[in-house]
Amino acid sequence: MNNNNKVFGKLFNSIELNSEEHLDAIIQTLNKESALYFLIQSVKFAYQNGVYSMGEVEVISKSIRILLKQKESVEQSEN
Repeated sequence: MNNNNKVFGKLFNSIELNSEEHLDAIIQTLNKESALYFLIQSVKFAYQNGVYSMGEVEVISKSIRILLKQKESVEQSEN
């Protein structure tokens, strides 16, 4: 039986995991860029599930836009 295509689970209902080892690999190899990606995915997931109030959503949304804008500015200045 081939378990290569079986989904072990999902992070934030959007990132498929193949195994517990896959999750461990994600955790062990986190860097600044992937950490930001996972934080944004977790906030989107929480928002979609009604975890935050409208005011909290506004603050989080603005914070994400600022972080992404800063990241884009840094990337452009490096090129």
